[in-house]
Amino acid sequence: MTSPESVTYRVTIPDDVHPVTLFGTRDEVLRTVEAGFSRVEVHARGNVVTLTGPVGDVTTAQRLLEELVLVARSGAPLSVDGVQRAIGMLTVHAASPSEVMTTNIISSRGRTIRPKTIGQKAYVDAIDSNTITFGIGPAGTGKTYLAMAKAVNALQSKQVTRIVLTRPAVEAGERLGFLPGTLSEKIDPYLRPLYDALHDMIDPDSIPKLMAAGTIEVAPLAYMRGRTINDAFIILDEAQNTSAEQMKMFLTRLGFNSKVVVTGDVTQVDLPGGVRSGLRVVQEILTGIDDVAFCRLTSADVVRHRLVGEIIDAYERWDSRQLTAPQERHAFRRPTSEDRP
Repeated sequence: MTSPESVTYRVTIPDDVHPVTLFGTRDEVLRTVEAGFSRVEVHARGNVVTLTGPVGDVTTAQRLLEELVLVARSGAPLSVDGVQRAIGMLTVHAASPSEVMTTNIISSRGRTIRPKTIGQKAYVDAIDSNTITFGIGPAGTGKTYLAMAKAVNALQSKQVTRIVLTRPAVEAGERLGFLPGTLSEKIDPYLRPLYDALHDMIDPDSIPKLMAAGTIEVAPLAYMRGRTINDAFIILDEAQNTSAEQMKMFLTRLGFNSKVVVTGDVTQVDLPGGVRSGLRVVQEILTGIDDVAFCRLTSADVVRHRLVGEIIDAYERWDSRQLTAPQERHAFRRPTSEDRP
């Protein structure tokens, strides 16, 4: 039964958007909208969607449907996860989902790569607007993948003439020389994630030719020393595993008409004890410098399985408890004879 405070709005789907495209298979998109606004009843008949509920919730749900119409009209696919993120954009960030979900970076091999969250959109915009961009955040937030997509786009549009991809091979350390195989075989495991992203965006058959020609270079961070890199899109991945000296060395490789993106997760440092992460130090040094941007992604920007974001949040809560536990133990310790008057 509808309460006296309830209102009813009707949204008419335009003729150029097929209802199935907007509603989803078995109306899964509409059901997701209804689940996101628990006090709103959603009914569809033909190309008309009726929304009934409290005026505030219905108004927001109506705007959501209008935004989803814009997404569907652009050709971008609608999924349950995407609609859930769109609801968060409207209700938490008061942002436009269509602006985020219709931003195309590159189209390759039958699919288009786009940002999927507010944080990812801000990250992509920062790369466009700055010479050096730091993407800092947990696993699954698209830091490296989106940077790679921007690099491939810059190469294809002739903004740069080459892509340089690098990572520190921290786990190998000084033992690299003792591993079996050629140098390429030794460092390949540390660079494999970069190769995997490349294969998603460029025809795999053309990658060896581009690498042989120097158009794409994938190398350990140590190979950057002593160089000045011009006219290139340069990505440093896993930057939390650089020392402060290595970070300075890398950043000073910047040449003319080049763009740098540095990615990393400061909670996943693999450096030996006593060595401070260069990614942590550089935030203290370069914050506030013009043409340098720091983008901090969070669990809200995770676009892997839903549980990944929840796992990240759970670990952050656990870390917070570990920091406060010693203080609590000290505060509630048993009094000794020295404490008594």
